[in-house]
Amino acid sequence: MKRDDSLIIAVDFDGTCVEHDYPSVGIEVEGAVDTLRKLVSKGHRIALYTMRSGELLEAAVRWFKERKIELWCVNHNAKQSEWTSSPKLHADIYIDDSALGCPIIYIDGVRRPVVNWAKVRELLEYNGVL
Repeated sequence: MKRDDSLIIAVDFDGTCVEHDYPSVGIEVEGAVDTLRKLVSKGHRIALYTMRSGELLEAAVRWFKERKIELWCVNHNAKQSEWTSSPKLHADIYIDDSALGCPIIYIDGVRRPVVNWAKVRELLEYNGVL
């Protein structure tokens, strides 16, 4: 990948950025904030890709804002309307605890696994994204 290439990276929220505690905002998953900030600093665009809506979505967006992680879009990629009418958010990379192949870890006392950001970061570095 060339240094000036910018990717759209769709990121889920519950189980990815925070532990599963829906409808509340769970505890921050270790490594999420640092990795997301690094992606933004490299010029990549973060697309929040979540099932949350209404006030629950606002809480997720606020989580990013409070951590100074710029979101390029939320659940909608306006640029893709130039080439498709599909409602599915287009991205170059999807980071989601439910995605096949996404590295996950189990945390003691937490019922569902969360994204293993240390492994995600390794994969992003290996592939020249970070």
